[in-house]
Amino acid sequence: MRSPRSSALAGLLALTVLGACGAPDAGAGFVPEPAAGDVKMPGDAVTLNIVDVAGNLQLTQQIFDNYKAAHPKTVSKITYTKVTAPELAGKVKAQQDAGRLDIDLVLTGTDGLASGLEQNLWVDLAGKYKDKLPGTGGYLDPAAKMLELARGRGLIVTYYPSGPLIEYNPATVPDPPRTAADLLAWAKEHPKKLEYARPANSGPGRTFLMGLPYILKDSDPKDPVAGWANTWKYLKDLGRYIEYYPTGTSQTMKELGEGTRDIILSTTGWDINPRVLGQVPKDFRTQTLEGFTWVTDAHYMVVPKGITGEKLAVVLDLMKFALTPQQQAVTYDKGYFYPGPAVKGVTLAMAPPESRQAIKDFGRPEYDRLIEQNPKAVPLDAKALVAAFDKWDKEIGGDKVKKS
Repeated sequence: MRSPRSSALAGLLALTVLGACGAPDAGAGFVPEPAAGDVKMPGDAVTLNIVDVAGNLQLTQQIFDNYKAAHPKTVSKITYTKVTAPELAGKVKAQQDAGRLDIDLVLTGTDGLASGLEQNLWVDLAGKYKDKLPGTGGYLDPAAKMLELARGRGLIVTYYPSGPLIEYNPATVPDPPRTAADLLAWAKEHPKKLEYARPANSGPGRTFLMGLPYILKDSDPKDPVAGWANTWKYLKDLGRYIEYYPTGTSQTMKELGEGTRDIILSTTGWDINPRVLGQVPKDFRTQTLEGFTWVTDAHYMVVPKGITGEKLAVVLDLMKFALTPQQQAVTYDKGYFYPGPAVKGVTLAMAPPESRQAIKDFGRPEYDRLIEQNPKAVPLDAKALVAAFDKWDKEIGGDKVKKS
């Protein structure tokens, strides 16, 4: 499974360094944002260059290919490149300073988004071209809240409630833990049978880390330094019974599937997609913990400064296209980011046949009820998440991390 939530998240750890580099200025060949009057559709078809740092193309490449097919006089070719989130800001800034930008659209999680915001790399879409964008009223409410993290410099293209969930083998865990206390007691009784990956490298690990303060009723779930007393104590206690922390979620899925572990931490997408792919047995189950709050996640479309007016006009039109309900239905994929759509009015019945079949065979009917009935929280901002990662590494599991 290609993760939109694992290796890219490590980029957040570099934000403090990136922030020190300063914002790009008007010198060194840097091209500013086009004037609104210059944002006009081109007379000849253009090539669009899209960079993905979040694994998002698994969900959206078909949408972009559909746009090209529907607009042959506007787009002649689309190139797709994948880089890691830590590489993104340096790559974009180097091109901007050289006056040779060859990236037209970036698909990113909160990490790449934040690093670009730190250095003022992204076009101010809402501030300068709002009349050319789709209205934000079409977003699902939790996605609209996550949109605020973009500060007007990006649009959300995919969304999912994430987790945290526990995933388990029902043959060895016939009565799964239903509270955080139950989980700790189970881990004590079954040492080395519980596992989660290092949060800085893992979507489920990070989601568990951010979700625990709600479950444990900490004083401030948004302040990992001063407001997570219960969480840090709990994680230290839990860590006594964990053999090691992998550096990727895929390893936890592998060990669950082969029987080395009986319970791991998961999310909706990480539950469904590995079972579709046969990495985890179909009959394995998931469970929430009492006091559960969804910690949401999303992918963003951002545009680097330095883009020409004609290219920007095409990208803005592409964004509108990608956020139509018909195209959003593609993002159901095979449960990779379940559900996936970021806008209202998109149902599974609208998804491609292979997506409908995958969700029919491997989805969880209870997920829709859990999504509807449980509260949802926006993830920590970049500064707070870096602090949480640092504290976890120093005080919880850094000495038990094992590269996977």
